[in-house]
Amino acid sequence: MQDEPTPIELTKAVADFLRNDITPLISGHQAFKLRVAINALDLVTRQLTLEEGNDATEVARLRTLLGVDGSVTELNRALAERIAKGEVDLATPGLAEHLWATTMDKLAVDQPNYASYKRELGREG
Repeated sequence: MQDEPTPIELTKAVADFLRNDITPLISGHQAFKLRVAINALDLVTRQLTLEEGNDATEVARLRTLLGVDGSVTELNRALAERIAKGEVDLATPGLAEHLWATTMDKLAVDQPNYASYKRELGREG
């Protein structure tokens, strides 16, 4: 494992360089492609920043909901199977809250500037 710079610092530095130093020099379709690349780097930075904490809280919710242990992938697979079999539905205590929290965590990574996401964050606070 490397000490510094961290992957978060590296992706942020590259995105900032492209945004601040290269974007002003490019126009047209190339500028569009550059914005796509910057957005991808920003997404990766958010994912690296939030993933560990989000996964840990998701696993804790899933363990409580399902009564079993496993990785986030295994627990999500188990939840999907139980939903498909009709063993779990929105009437199951904790399921709706888990799905909402998971969705909000995913939006924090994927689309943190969506107006609806920001509005919901305001309701939580």
